[in-house]
Amino acid sequence: MSGVKTEAEKRKQISVRAIADVEDVTSMKKSFNRHLHYTLVKDRNIATTRDYFFALAHTVKDNLVSRWIRTQQHYYEKDPKRVYYLSLEYYMGRALTNTMINLGIQGACDEALYQMGLDIENLESMEEDAGLGNGGLGRLAACFLDSMATLGLAAYGYGIRYEYGIFAQRIINGEQTEEPDDWLRFGNPWEKARPEYTIPVNFYGRVVDTPDGRKWIDTQVVLALPYDSPIPGYQNNYVNTLRLWSAKSPVDFNLKFFNDGDYIQAVIIET
Repeated sequence: MSGVKTEAEKRKQISVRAIADVEDVTSMKKSFNRHLHYTLVKDRNIATTRDYFFALAHTVKDNLVSRWIRTQQHYYEKDPKRVYYLSLEYYMGRALTNTMINLGIQGACDEALYQMGLDIENLESMEEDAGLGNGGLGRLAACFLDSMATLGLAAYGYGIRYEYGIFAQRIINGEQTEEPDDWLRFGNPWEKARPEYTIPVNFYGRVVDTPDGRKWIDTQVVLALPYDSPIPGYQNNYVNTLRLWSAKSPVDFNLKFFNDGDYIQAVIIET
């Protein structure tokens, strides 16, 4: 029967190319409404300005992700030389405005929000600065990533996902004091956790001789959980990846100690 699809033909229906891009004003408004109600589970009666920011960020990300996937597919198919950039800091700044400009959709987003009675500048101001660096090293790394994406180079950034990367400054009695800047307290709409790629990292321990050679034992293990963030090039449809690693304890929560009221002991790593 000509109407029966093969397994390969069926699988081809699972494709990013089957998803319509979100580029014009009408599709922007539809995507914004969908994310406000279905992703954030809010309506206009209780939504805050921050909720509207997240709805806009997810809308822009919808336009970004298809390019991100296609870029990685292109790299795998063409197998170009790759650049792996390692840095302790990435001073990326706020992603929303930069992403809209690089995708060429800032005007459409502005008009869509205006038609819904929202101001784009108010929403942009709600984004937290990524606390991943605060000096020249981090700014240089961010510029390199932006430049390589714009040049269409197969580049990947690697670093650490700091929870409190930049301190918040306060002046008390004429003296500077520093407080941690919890930039992730509301979440980060741009990153994608990749728990399937978690790897163990060993610290300390000792090396012993065995019949099969030397072996590293008695280590303290920390799990490294990667988070991927998109780095779009300037209006060229290339989107590279910044992968940041977050530390996670490998020890399971001890329910017995918790039930006995000893919460501290329940989370202590046994050595």
